[in-house]
Amino acid sequence: MASLATKGSSLVSTLLTNARPKFNVFMKYAKVELTPPTPGDIPAIRDGIARIVSGARTGAWKNLTVKEAWLNSLVTAEVFFWFYVGECIGKRHLVGYEV
Repeated sequence: MASLATKGSSLVSTLLTNARPKFNVFMKYAKVELTPPTPGDIPAIRDGIARIVSGARTGAWKNLTVKEAWLNSLVTAEVFFWFYVGECIGKRHLVGYEV
């Protein structure tokens, strides 16, 4: 029984040693990507929305490369799927609402 405890503790310490660098990389990106926008970010957001609207009006979307169009499609699908996941969490069911 003592050897099992020793093996278990050494396995846990090895796991923590190997996971720490990956966790540090995760935290580095999480601090940047998962923070809410600051008041200083609002003008950049407005400019981005204005560029999207003007591009839709002028037909700039017709001049996209296939790679850019594919990337835009993936981002749109990701936003849609996260919205759907939020809806499922909110209604606590996969299909329909509880009446």
